[in-house]
Amino acid sequence: MSAETTTTTRTRPAYALALTEVRAVDRVSPNFVRITFGGSDLDDFGTPGEVFDSRIKIVFPPSPDVVPAIDRDSDDWWGSYLAVPEAERGSMRTYSVRELRTTDAGTELVVDFVLHLQPGLTGPASTWASTARVGQPLFIVGPRRNVPMREHGGAEFSPGAARSVLLAGDETAAPAIARILEDAPRDLRGTAFIEVPTADDVLTIDAPAGVEVTWLPRETGELHGTALIPAVLQHLGGHAAAVEVRDVETEELLWETPVYSALGEEIAATDAPTDRYYWIAGESGVVTTLRRHLVKDLGVDRAQVAFMGYWRRGVAMRG
Repeated sequence: MSAETTTTTRTRPAYALALTEVRAVDRVSPNFVRITFGGSDLDDFGTPGEVFDSRIKIVFPPSPDVVPAIDRDSDDWWGSYLAVPEAERGSMRTYSVRELRTTDAGTELVVDFVLHLQPGLTGPASTWASTARVGQPLFIVGPRRNVPMREHGGAEFSPGAARSVLLAGDETAAPAIARILEDAPRDLRGTAFIEVPTADDVLTIDAPAGVEVTWLPRETGELHGTALIPAVLQHLGGHAAAVEVRDVETEELLWETPVYSALGEEIAATDAPTDRYYWIAGESGVVTTLRRHLVKDLGVDRAQVAFMGYWRRGVAMRG
């Protein structure tokens, strides 16, 4: 009697946990610091050229030069993170990739951090980024290399067959917008609006020739959205004057895509060709205000838009 041998193929998880080190720190503008991370763990991280608005998780340690004892060999990175005592695990925050580059020396990951350093607004991410030094270790979680975006679920940009795009966001969405445009086909057409704190925060983006990028510096002391909302509505032919940014301090973050609604709203499937695809992200009150005008006032089909509240004014976000 012969014995049967069964071979089990182990499926790798869609996300990878990378122990990285800071390779470079560049203050690229008054409110942005660009930090480059390296390390052999990044060689299994992300897919260069297909990053778009992929989200990553960064673990900011309680002490600058110490990393929590997360099990790097586990397939359950989240469970391994939670297994570390709360006082030792640090704080986890979500960011977008500005650049993922590969060379003969390995893979490097670039992240643009917005520095919220005003009293009452500074969190663990801004605090860490404002004092980051070359050589510091840091855990980063992101999509595993060559895993399609639809499988890792950490990206929303999906224009389908749309003939043009409209991208809009504040400074927290600027890195994602930049990466989308630099990874997009060179024949992409459309418009991008990016609101930033000052004129000196305008950064270089290698956008397709058919995409017009408009930077919108805020006036000193102005709230987020005061420049972005009128510009977007005017571009779409709506009323740009006297638009009030909705305060959503007591609401959940808005997160809706053509296939998902955090509010539980039903999104009707459609096979009709889409003329324009909208991607809008940033402060949740600003995104909510734009959603109301686009969907209710201008009649934009919900299946054409991704609305993403990255953060909420006056609230320290987690995760």
